[in-house]
Amino acid sequence: MARGQRKTVEEKIAEKEEVILALRTKLKSEQSELDALYKEKRDKDLEGINQLLASSGLNAEDAYDILQEYILAHTEEECSS
Repeated sequence: MARGQRKTVEEKIAEKEEVILALRTKLKSEQSELDALYKEKRDKDLEGINQLLASSGLNAEDAYDILQEYILAHTEEECSS
């Protein structure tokens, strides 16, 4: 039974290069989509924090100071345990 003409090594190399190029293009596209999703999540999280600050009457500097104090106290607790 005839199988057809065999591909040369050069043809096989060219095909693999095309496959790899297509995969790299797809990977870049997927990475861009993932980055956009991370940005969307970050923006949503920041909006939630902004709303919390607005409803509590705190400004960003006050919140920063409070968080710094909390982190310092929490870190000292872990070190003393």
